[in-house]
Amino acid sequence: MMRGATETGTVLAERLGLPHNDVRALSILAESVDPLGPVGLGNRLGMRSASATELVDRLERSGHVRRVRHPHDRRRVILEITGTGRHAVLTELGPLLARFDRVADDLGPERSAAVVAYLRAIAAEQRAYRGAPAVSPDRPDA
Repeated sequence: MMRGATETGTVLAERLGLPHNDVRALSILAESVDPLGPVGLGNRLGMRSASATELVDRLERSGHVRRVRHPHDRRRVILEITGTGRHAVLTELGPLLARFDRVADDLGPERSAAVVAYLRAIAAEQRAYRGAPAVSPDRPDA
């Protein structure tokens, strides 16, 4: 499953005409609960500050991301996915997400609940393996 997700990310990057790390960055920004700046994004990607800045510059030039002032700390800059960036990703992923929905519908409620419980347990084990904090009950999908 992890290999499939990685390969899907590679195909998505090719279809969007973006480097794989740029697509990973868009994914991280889309899923992040807290606002991220270039350094925070770079940390999540395992990049040095200069490489992260270059990546953000590229995403900004392509119209996928914009830098904005943090709403509570005007000295900080945070990153937002633009409507164009979100639309590009959703346009490419839309058919795949529709297939996922059909699979879930075919399972029925009881089997779906079992699959969700299994995937949450796997995600928790992955977080534990990498030393990440446990997920709060109000955000079980993180």
